[in-house]
Amino acid sequence: MTITSFHPPQRTLMGPGPSDVHPRITEALARPTIGHLDPEFIRMMDELKSLIQYAFKTSNRLTLPISAPGSAGMEACFANLVEEGDKVIVCINGVFGGRMKENVIRMGGTAITVESDWGRAVDPKAVEETLNAHPDAKILAFVHAETSTGARSDAKTLCKLAREHNCLTIVDTVTSLAGSELQVDEWGVDAVYSGSQKCLSCVPGLSPVSFSEAAIEKIQARKTPVRSWFLDMSLIMGYWGGDGKRAYHHTAPVNQLYALHESLCLLQEEGLENSWMRHQLHHQALVAGLAAMGLEMLVPEEERLAQLNAVVIPEGVDDLAVRQQLLAEYNLEIGAGLGAFAGKVWRIGLMGYAANQTNVLNCLSALESALLRQGHTFTPGEAVKAAVSVYQ
Repeated sequence: MTITSFHPPQRTLMGPGPSDVHPRITEALARPTIGHLDPEFIRMMDELKSLIQYAFKTSNRLTLPISAPGSAGMEACFANLVEEGDKVIVCINGVFGGRMKENVIRMGGTAITVESDWGRAVDPKAVEETLNAHPDAKILAFVHAETSTGARSDAKTLCKLAREHNCLTIVDTVTSLAGSELQVDEWGVDAVYSGSQKCLSCVPGLSPVSFSEAAIEKIQARKTPVRSWFLDMSLIMGYWGGDGKRAYHHTAPVNQLYALHESLCLLQEEGLENSWMRHQLHHQALVAGLAAMGLEMLVPEEERLAQLNAVVIPEGVDDLAVRQQLLAEYNLEIGAGLGAFAGKVWRIGLMGYAANQTNVLNCLSALESALLRQGHTFTPGEAVKAAVSVYQ
């Protein structure tokens, strides 16, 4: 069999990620590839560092994109900050808190877990009780925006608790960066990681990270080498250091970094706070439309993410059949539930370039059609009307 070129279908991506990629970003990918030590590329690297600092709202000097997806950003934070025997308090309120725990164990640390209900924010009182019970803990780790459930935790309060107990913080912002308020310096976040494929509307495969001075001090004071050579910050900084001299570490994904640079330029043009407000507006319109179809949200309003909407599947509705119909007939992707919520919720993403009025209205219209076919009863047309009333 002769294999020919692959041409993917044109989809509208409204799942948990990746999100729709902005046309300016796909154009950036097609620009000429140059060497990763080329003077012009190094100039672009300095701009990229500054743009990532803008997105995180930080002045941390150790700020850069890991040449791998958000899971590698997570591993970079744990690999550099956790040593054998370190006690780490890990908050789990969904799938990705569980992955944090797995990283602690693999780095030789001791994980003390704070369990919160899936679909709810991390409970600060439970965290404070655990910090009081473990005064020798070195790190508090939590997910700001839990992609598996659509719950947003109070990162500002959790970081304040950590500082009061002399703990560093590791924070997952894969889904929150550029979509929800995030103030790395003001809130006192010590190590933060994200992904390129969510609210930045970039292609998957890069993970912006940032480390505070306190985190850098812990890395420099390590008694043992970082367990991952590729993710060792002391080595990577030789390439991303910005002191005019660049030591070869790995061949950077040149064109992907062009794309991330372009996505962050778009963010800067829109304005970070404007991006947060845009995500919230389209979320409100979507929720109004869903309510008009008799659909309920999983997460309470005050703990809900704008960019990742977990919708309870009505009794008697076939989860897979609905998602297959949306994909086959409307080229529209929404996400399934994970873990305990598999078959019980849909995850509808409004991330970055995909967070727009056209997508919201098309999604509601397509979902109406699919639910009518499933026998779910509601007044057709009311969902779109409800969303339009929010926009007006």
